[in-house]
Amino acid sequence: MAMNTRKGFRFTTYEAPDQTPFEKLFEIFQELITHTSGDVEEALDWLRELDKEYELTDEDYIIDDFIEDLKAKGFIREEFDTDDREGGEGEEGEEGGGPGNLSITAKLERMLRQRALDQIFGKLKRSGAGNHRTGKSGRGDEHTGDFREYRFGDSLESISMTESLRNAQVNHGLDSFSLNEDDLVVEDTHYKAQMSTVLMIDISHSMILYGEDRITPAKKVAMALAELITTRYPKDTLEILVFGNDAWPIPIKDLPYLKVGPYHTNTVAGLQLAMDMLRRKRNTNKQIFMITDGKPSCLRLPNGDYYKNSVGLDEYIVEKCYAMAQQARKLHIPITTFMIAQDPYLMQFVREFTQANKGKAFYTGLKGLGEMIFEDYEQNRKRRIKG
Repeated sequence: MAMNTRKGFRFTTYEAPDQTPFEKLFEIFQELITHTSGDVEEALDWLRELDKEYELTDEDYIIDDFIEDLKAKGFIREEFDTDDREGGEGEEGEEGGGPGNLSITAKLERMLRQRALDQIFGKLKRSGAGNHRTGKSGRGDEHTGDFREYRFGDSLESISMTESLRNAQVNHGLDSFSLNEDDLVVEDTHYKAQMSTVLMIDISHSMILYGEDRITPAKKVAMALAELITTRYPKDTLEILVFGNDAWPIPIKDLPYLKVGPYHTNTVAGLQLAMDMLRRKRNTNKQIFMITDGKPSCLRLPNGDYYKNSVGLDEYIVEKCYAMAQQARKLHIPITTFMIAQDPYLMQFVREFTQANKGKAFYTGLKGLGEMIFEDYEQNRKRRIKG
């Protein structure tokens, strides 16, 4: 069932035969809460609108019952103080406000990250071989228990003889037993060496212009990447920063609340902060991922004033960007740019920026953004660690 709202959101839901009324609504609510940047009241308002249009509930289970279940299951809480939300240690996701304000809990924050990971990484698993864009698989350190077909370049040590022999028996039978390349099965491995990544997210105003919500896919990618790294590669590090007129780091727990602002695009400030973050990392494997949809249009001058120019590509700003790309290259920090725009002059800027860094660039719409970043993360990790 496809659902459209006045804001232009589009949701496609699948109702499993054994879904409870709560589970059916919870799937939609998780999508809505991501779009509303953690605003529970707004998400519930949209849920009520969808209920009116698509009859999601009946007299036996109404939206008010769903809200009470959300509270009982520890997904939302009701706040009765007037303090601002503070992201202190051990207080992940606590949010204040006026009496009776609803906010999501740390439990739901974690679930949103896991959901984003499942949405993106699940597609990667289903896609199988051939979907990786660059590099070759290498030999890892840690067995995963997952198997896949043998591909050229896999080491002989990674072949699972038990699974391969079983394949041969199924494919050729016992009477005329033979084992060929098509029967071979490889056990996947993970790498234990460390990779430090900084993910830069553009939150300039253009990320919600032209009737297209670009910030939500970027936010989902960040949540999924954070969940992947903390669960699959616990020795790796991921730090996230946002950039508009300035740049600043945000903790992973604040990703559901991320919003765009009335900002220009200070790409230089974002790159400076990203490199500062990576300089503090002791391991040698470092990289920057940058998600942006617009041209650099802002700089912070030494006197503290802003230099802004939204008309075309300002030569002064662009040259500063190229200088930052070259500086990152000298520090052996590759920059991968995911450009959510198709304007030819912006694509030319990204090409020259990428050449200055000897990094990579993907020119993409919103569809497939997460899969691209995940594939590139895996490939960069293997290539950098082997190199």
